[in-house]
Amino acid sequence: MKVTFLGAAQTVTGTCYLVETEQTSFLIDCGLHQGQPHEERLNYQPFPFRIDKIDFLLLSHAHIDHSGRLPKLYAEGFRSPIYATKATVDLCAIMLPDSGHIQETEYNWRQRKNSRSGRPVEEPLYTMQDALDTQQLFQSIHYDQEFQPSEDVRVRYRDAGHILGSSILEIWVREDGGETKLVFSGDLGNKNIPILRDPTLIDGADYLILESTYGDRLHDKPNHKVDRFVHAIEETLQRGGNVIIPSFAVGRTQELIYSLNKEYEKFERQRRLLHDTPVYIDSPLAISATEVFKKNTDCFDEEARAYIESGDHPLDFDNLHFTKTADESRLLNEDPNSKIIIAASGMCEAGRIRHHLKHNLWRKDSTVIFVGYQARGTLGRALVDGAKTVRIFGEEIAVKARVEMIEGFSGHADRDGLLEWVAAMQQKPKKIMLVHGEPAVIASFQKTIRHQLGIPAVAAQYNETLELGLPVQRATVVAPCLPAVELSEAVEMLDAIRLDFEAMIEKTKTDICQVSPSVRYQM
Repeated sequence: MKVTFLGAAQTVTGTCYLVETEQTSFLIDCGLHQGQPHEERLNYQPFPFRIDKIDFLLLSHAHIDHSGRLPKLYAEGFRSPIYATKATVDLCAIMLPDSGHIQETEYNWRQRKNSRSGRPVEEPLYTMQDALDTQQLFQSIHYDQEFQPSEDVRVRYRDAGHILGSSILEIWVREDGGETKLVFSGDLGNKNIPILRDPTLIDGADYLILESTYGDRLHDKPNHKVDRFVHAIEETLQRGGNVIIPSFAVGRTQELIYSLNKEYEKFERQRRLLHDTPVYIDSPLAISATEVFKKNTDCFDEEARAYIESGDHPLDFDNLHFTKTADESRLLNEDPNSKIIIAASGMCEAGRIRHHLKHNLWRKDSTVIFVGYQARGTLGRALVDGAKTVRIFGEEIAVKARVEMIEGFSGHADRDGLLEWVAAMQQKPKKIMLVHGEPAVIASFQKTIRHQLGIPAVAAQYNETLELGLPVQRATVVAPCLPAVELSEAVEMLDAIRLDFEAMIEKTKTDICQVSPSVRYQM
């Protein structure tokens, strides 16, 4: 069995892995590359495999960095099944057409701009119609039930606790008279977060592909993050400013609604505060996603279901307003009264959030609260990193508003959460392949895994193929476009490569001894 890493290797977007067995070829996810321009250019690269040879695709969840190239795949001839949970299918039905609309809008903007200079315009990555047509390929899968998409492959979806419908993939491959188990963590969630169940514990794996978004840090405890969140809101409203919250439309926005609802009911002080302050969900996609959440309560945890049974829906409260039209959105910035605005996109790369930032970043009395990961090269990352000015819609905007980053809201497990999940496996993996993280984070997490769990871990590289066997063979293909990195990150990457070679040497020594204990060697 071979695994080729076609995205989310030394970065956090563009997840796509090609798995090849003796009889079958299949994909795990097919997401958009996002962030810096050279990363986004990867979306336009030809797929490095024959589309007609892909037997099926396993989709871990609906986030665009995992699903966003599915319509491109369809447009280029893919017609095999896409397996996903029902909630993921429902979310993709709204998220992929939205992504197609963005692709068309950006194309039209580039066409108008380039027509004045006579430069050619690249076609959109895919269209809204491509995204709609892709829906016919989806097949819904239930959690915890095995199915067999091909003769030599069995699969089971387990709850990852990341967003509604998110999954850990357990994959069994029958080869050479035996069976090998490959597990993909997907985006692994935190324990004890609102609405969703905790990530399912897995009994073991031969090989593990593990996300590492926050593999070098710890989150605030759940009560601390909400306290910080409410405190930042209070301070801003007391100054007479607006609270602007860039938020992922799916998952994070619903968690924020849930948290504000609980605070509304919890204390008199917060109840008065929120009662007097309107909360606006200013994202058509987030509004549609909230409706999908309400239809898939079987994915909710016990606390959220108890709310519903009591007649108090956790995703609704008195002063919560949904702004569906662009005109309603524009009126928010004409209203002089304080308000809380939650809008997409979460990294501020598109959507209505950019308009609200343009109208509020220069105001000292306002606060921008980030509650999710900000990839390199995004407007959100620039603000979190302390930019004094930013460019929005061609205009230079001074950053005078307070900028807060509250990491505890992350949908990704932190270092200890990831370690705890792996440590719970009764059958420890022979090898862990680290993905979905920035180079320095992966290098740090790689060392932590080896020191604390004693499991060999390698940092997956873009366009690299790993042949899973004894010992694991690396067959690296030179990537057509490698990310530029700072010197410190380059040092971390080289250190990670050194650790990989050391692990390979130790593994080879062990294998030699197992074959012939009498063999002696000097290294």
